[in-house]
Amino acid sequence: MLVDGVVRSNVVAGQDVHHQWGGVVPELASRAHQEHIVPVVHRALQEACMTKEQLSGIAFTQGPGLMGALLVGTCFARSMAQSLGVPLLAVDHVKGHVLAHFIQDGTPRPIPAFPFLNLTVSGGHTQLVLVRGPLDMEIIGTTLDDAAGEAFDKGAKILGLPYPGGPEIDRQGQGGDRKSFALPYPQVPDYDMSFSGIKSAFRNTVVNGSAKDPEFVAANLKNLCASLEGHIVDVLLRKLAKAGRALGVPRIAISGGVSANGALRAAVRALAQREGWECFIPPFAYCTDNAAMIAMAGHFMYAEKRFADLDTVPVTRF
Repeated sequence: MLVDGVVRSNVVAGQDVHHQWGGVVPELASRAHQEHIVPVVHRALQEACMTKEQLSGIAFTQGPGLMGALLVGTCFARSMAQSLGVPLLAVDHVKGHVLAHFIQDGTPRPIPAFPFLNLTVSGGHTQLVLVRGPLDMEIIGTTLDDAAGEAFDKGAKILGLPYPGGPEIDRQGQGGDRKSFALPYPQVPDYDMSFSGIKSAFRNTVVNGSAKDPEFVAANLKNLCASLEGHIVDVLLRKLAKAGRALGVPRIAISGGVSANGALRAAVRALAQREGWECFIPPFAYCTDNAAMIAMAGHFMYAEKRFADLDTVPVTRF
């Protein structure tokens, strides 16, 4: 719940059911959404000390994402907005991650001025965005295949680490030598990126090493994790640095689930320090998917009266 741009409650219901499958299962995700959505909304209102009649608008994720889960949220939001007679605000999930930088929750933190460059990195998306205003964003670079977060998760699965793999790679790679195993740098022009080749090369490294020594992964786990993590971070940082220098934008930021990665956070801060740029990174609570970032996007849309029709449908990709 957001009141005058300040977070009053931010309730997240996890879905542990996916751990046993090593990834998100769409059908299970939509079922979990159905089970949790009413209790989550009830708890959010309680924590915000509000009643539903005090709400002035309902913001929801229109997409991109899994259709089943999006349908649950869309139908619930439409029904609630109609019953309360308040505007409906259809939010682009990826833009919501960018606007996480503007969340205020009582803890003082700097807010980026416009324009700034934002590297949005998650399990499903990797984008380099020129942000000219809260509702004025231009994607200047994106992945041509896999997202960086997917490369982390697939790399962890190759190593036999539990899901979600990104945090495990980050944890296991601490203290490892990131130059132990060479991986390719994709030759992609401009500000676009690619991670499928890195993922394949990493898999070949593990398969070939394990064929020679059954204990290969166990004996080299830290170095394998550090090498994969370091390489993915290098690819991201090279594109971010290139764009910042070329466009002359002295403010850089990261957001999305992968922005919780320790190596990426440290590398972005170091880049900003070297270049004399300002650097913005959300608190951990606002890196992964959360309600506050969608509410923040809705806040800006409400101010511009960008309301959605009650027959708005979810979109798996824009």
